[in-house]
Amino acid sequence: MNPEPLHPQTRIGHVHLKVADLERALQFYSGVLGFTVTQRYGKEAAFVSAGGYHHHIALNTWESRGGSPPPPGSTGLYHTAILYPSRAALADAFRRVQAAGIPLDGASDHGVSQALYLRDPDQNGVELYWDRPESEWPRNADGSLAMYSRHLDLESLIQA
Repeated sequence: MNPEPLHPQTRIGHVHLKVADLERALQFYSGVLGFTVTQRYGKEAAFVSAGGYHHHIALNTWESRGGSPPPPGSTGLYHTAILYPSRAALADAFRRVQAAGIPLDGASDHGVSQALYLRDPDQNGVELYWDRPESEWPRNADGSLAMYSRHLDLESLIQA
């Protein structure tokens, strides 16, 4: 089967997360990462965004209030990836995470991007990343991508 490819401007629009405690989740996504609350549904749900978009992330407790994260070895969302417009903006995000005392699970240079990995208060994986310009992406001799995973120099990132 060889279906027609998607239109090249197709994007993932938003993620909707089940959380145990809405206020705790808002403290992370809005208070630490800096997303703006665009709408609330009482104490059960909230939408947050950057740049005035209706919502990039929705948070709700409809089926999860007081719940616990899925156990290891179960299926589900691996992480939500938040794309920053520049390396300096990613550095700012890293400073926010550090100031909040949130530990990183990892930090990688993938050739095409640089990424920080951490967990939100409900133990959902979160990737904060910046894409290098496409002209700088590593390529094989045949032109295909040659992505890799190398340690990201966090000291260099902070200097951005």
